[in-house]
Amino acid sequence: MDYPEHRPNVGIVLFNADGRVWYGRRAGAAGPHNWQFPQGGVDEGEDLYAAARRELAEETGVVSTSLLGRTQGWIAYDFPPGAERGRKGWKGQKQVWFALRFEGAQSEIDLNHHHHAEFDAWRWGGLDEATDLIVPFKREAYAQVVRAFKVYSEAFE
Repeated sequence: MDYPEHRPNVGIVLFNADGRVWYGRRAGAAGPHNWQFPQGGVDEGEDLYAAARRELAEETGVVSTSLLGRTQGWIAYDFPPGAERGRKGWKGQKQVWFALRFEGAQSEIDLNHHHHAEFDAWRWGGLDEATDLIVPFKREAYAQVVRAFKVYSEAFE
């Protein structure tokens, strides 16, 4: 399905050498569901993998990665009623997700790398925590991502 009313977007699940994943706490967002994976919009004509690497660098400072895998097709979610801010006429977002392995030193992670910080804190956690940490309207999308990328965390169990 193409989801023409949904903004094209990419999401990134960054795995460390221990199979843990990177979570960022959204700057200015009230808890408890304010942790998420890096994500962002795709520029017109931009390659999806290039967009994922760009968004990851902008939001986390991370550039030292290798590709583990990606989801097939779009994973979509709708914005909740009344969430006009940031919608720009879109019904929701459609995403292709990328699983990346972090190959750098932790000192590479810099939440102030970009002029507008998306996150004000970060931590490593288990992939299975994702649906409990994310805002409710994104939970089903995150559940699909967890199912798709579970193979990358299972290698360390």
